Order: sequence, then structure tokens, then C-alpha cells
Amino acid sequence: MIAQKLKAEKFYQKLQKKYSRRINLDLSRIKIALKKLKINPNKDLPGKVLSIIGSDGKNSVVQSLKAILTENKKNIATFTSPSIISPLDRIFLKNKFISLKKFKNNAKKIASLKTKLTLFEVITLIYIKSVKNIKNIDYLINEAGCGFDKDSTNLFDSPRAQIITNLNLQHKDLLGAKNINDICRIKCGSLSNDTSIYIGKQKIKTLKIIKKVLKKNSSKKFYYGKDFKIIRKKNFYLYKDKKCSLKLHAKQIHSEGLWENIALSVKVARDLGISNLTILKSLKNIKFLGRLHFIKNGKIRKLLSPKEDLILDGCHSIVAIANHIKFLRSIKKPKYAIWSLMKNREPEKFVKYLKCFKKIVAIKVPNEANACSAEQLKQIANLNGIKCQTAENIQSAIKLISSDQPKCLSIIGSLYTAGAVLNLNN
Repeated sequence: MIAQKLKAEKFYQKLQKKYSRRINLDLSRIKIALKKLKINPNKDLPGKVLSIIGSDGKNSVVQSLKAILTENKKNIATFTSPSIISPLDRIFLKNKFISLKKFKNNAKKIASLKTKLTLFEVITLIYIKSVKNIKNIDYLINEAGCGFDKDSTNLFDSPRAQIITNLNLQHKDLLGAKNINDICRIKCGSLSNDTSIYIGKQKIKTLKIIKKVLKKNSSKKFYYGKDFKIIRKKNFYLYKDKKCSLKLHAKQIHSEGLWENIALSVKVARDLGISNLTILKSLKNIKFLGRLHFIKNGKIRKLLSPKEDLILDGCHSIVAIANHIKFLRSIKKPKYAIWSLMKNREPEKFVKYLKCFKKIVAIKVPNEANACSAEQLKQIANLNGIKCQTAENIQSAIKLISSDQPKCLSIIGSLYTAGAVLNLNN
């Protein structure tokens, strides 16, 4: 298994060198490639399409729907970004992740087209090429990239549903957006007029903008708060829509933000005709790797004492770190953190949420050229009155924090770092 991951990572690094990682939003390139491949996404792919679009929470909706639909004995394929454990995790086909052999073969066929493509477009095409010949797929669950209007996943005229998670100013630099109005237009302005649109929980101002953008869209629309919602109770969360209420329990889900995304998935699932019993059974199978994820055992876990909690959270946006800090209030132990962040994640704003930590150790996101250096993060933290040290890597950072004293250690700020931790922990 480890050897397979290393081979997959090595091949993925070759793709990174061959194709641009720069965000260059333009549907013309992928449409040229699809024409050369003789694939029409609206006619040639199996299953009904569920498109997941947003700034935060897309992957948690993908994983929730995956668990619910699988519990309902449906065959699904998923396309997600970024990967956590292995590059192959980005493509799930029916009952397993794509094999390295199929990934390589389809990558070579796409390379033979001699079409200039970005890396994200290539991975999208590998997914489309891979899923085309699989029989009996019921649903394709597609996670959009940072935008949507010119995103390589925006290829379907009449998806079964388009699902909008929390929208915020994340990726505004990549999208050329100046404000939340631009973000809402980019992500919602080109939604299909022949589908059902589900809008997750938003800030009041953002919701007003979304409604304005969608005013002339003829699709059915369902809004969090109006058509469905989730209410926190003492020992459970209560899901409610206009036809039913459900008591939701899952010991492995800790963030209120994650529960709001589950509520969005439950509404979609109920409208797909899935029974309440199936939905409730599926909760035990929902897994959010690297998202408010308690690490209970493994090689990295063994570097800490039994009195120390270890939480892995790739929270890289303001909304996500705010959810993380909100959850930490329920933990009565002293809080410590290992922090890494990409340069475009606004570290000067992010750091303002870290004042609850008694001590922070900054590291660089492993193997990412566009990450903040540990020293840069230290300087930003110190300017905000936060005690911060630096370390070369995850293991050395843990050694600077770990002791026999009870504490809660959060590893925060990057899904790439979260993936590195999970791989080291195996």
C-alpha cells in the first residue's frame, strides 16, 4: 500500500512538471480536448450529476452524499480536490479509488491529444475518461474547483442538482474577484436553468446577493433557513425541513459547520427519494479525513503522551479556522497548535483567530513552493502578540510541544499538511 502511494505521488509530480498548476479559468481548452476524445459529457457519461460548488465545505458535502448514497445501495463516482492521502483519492469509481494503472493510461491518452491544458483540467479529463466506460453508475458527484463559471467541471447542461456550500472571499485573488458580489456571480451566475439548486448556510448579506444573482434562474431553489435547517440540541442535532424532522447523531463529527453541510446533504438526499432510515444509518459511515479529525493511534500519535489530544484540521480559510476555534471552546485542556499556511490564504487575517493557543509552532507546508515559510508565520504571529516558534517538520514541531502535561494539540492551516500527517501516521 505504501509503495503504491509512493508510485502514485511520483507520477503525479511528473504531471505537475508537465502541466501548469496556475489557475487559468477558460472552458475552451477542456472542450477542445473532449472533442478530440469524442466525449460529450451530457450524453456519454453514466449516472445523474450532482455538482458541488462553493468556497468552504464542498468536500464534506461530497463525503456526506457519498455515505448516504452508498448506504442506499447506489453506485457512485466522485471527483474531488485536493487529495488527502494519495493523488488517486481524487477519483472514486463505483466501489474503490482509481487504480494507478488506469490513472496513468488515461493521462497518457490525454497527453497524446497535444492540447494545452492546466493540471486541474487534466485530472478532470482523467476522471471523465475513466468514468465513461463504467456500467451501472447511478450518480456522479463532482466537486468544482475554486470558481465555477469557467471551471473545468462546468460541463453539464442539466445536472440533477447543483449544491452551493458557504460562499466567502476565499480565492478572490485567483478568481480576479474584488468583493463578495463578484464571488457570488462567478459561482452562481452560470448555474443551470434546468436543475434543482440547493443553497447552504450563508451570511445574511451573501444570501441576499445569491438570491439576486439567481432571480432569473428558472430552476427550483431550496435555501438553508427557509426550506431546511439544523438546530443544535444538548446531545444531538435536529434536522428540519417542511416535511419532517430528524435527530442526527455521529460521534466522529465535531464542527457545527460540518453539521450544517450534512444538513445540506440530507435535504438533497431526501429530495432524491432516500428514506430517513437510510440517511440515519449512513451517519456512522461519514468520514472527514483531515477535517476536525481526532487522531487516536498511529506513528505520529505515538510521539505524544496519552494525556495529549491530537486534532488534525486542514482549516485553511477564515470560516474554517473560526469553526475550529469555536469547537475548541468545548475542550477544557490548554490549547497548542502547529500552524502552516499557503501564501494566498491571508495569514495576517488568519492569525487573529489563533490567540486562544498557549503556544504555536510554525512549519512550512511540505513540498509546496507557494507556502509561507515557518519564519514568515512566526513574524506574523509575534506581531499579533502570539508566542510562536519554528520547526523544520511535523515531527520536530511535535517534540517542541509534547510533554506529560494534559493539552490539546491542533495541527491546522493546510489540507496538504493534513495529508502529510496522515501519511506519516500510517
